[in-house]
Amino acid sequence: MEKHRTSNIEHRTSNKTCGRVFDLEDRLLEFASVVIDVSEKLPGTRAGNHVAGQLLRSGTSPFSNHGEAESAESTDDFIHKLKVCLKELRETRRWLRLIHRKHWLSDDSQIKWAAGEVEELIRIFVASIRTARQNQLRGKAVETNSDARS
Repeated sequence: MEKHRTSNIEHRTSNKTCGRVFDLEDRLLEFASVVIDVSEKLPGTRAGNHVAGQLLRSGTSPFSNHGEAESAESTDDFIHKLKVCLKELRETRRWLRLIHRKHWLSDDSQIKWAAGEVEELIRIFVASIRTARQNQLRGKAVETNSDARS
């Protein structure tokens, strides 16, 4: 049985719908930028600094990890890196919920936008992981069927 090698070609994860292009990289870049802004606005207290640092780490991580996923070495590696993005987005959602609970930046439009965007990004990554797994299973089924014919 001959193994299929994965090319090192980068695969952009963009989607065109109704004439509009939704580039996930651009969305993650904008999200990371807003997270940086929000973290800078948090109180300069011990707790505020801690939350800001955690939010900054988890909220900017999906942007760079998505870049890693685009040049994954295998389907398993691709799925793993998408799962890392999802994990970081879920953590970011929790920090945003804590900020909301503490009534920090309660009238800030950026934190409201970030809270909505993180929900959408989580849904996108859940769907992407599901699709990648299904495609991986289909590929294995095709490979198994072609091996059986040989």
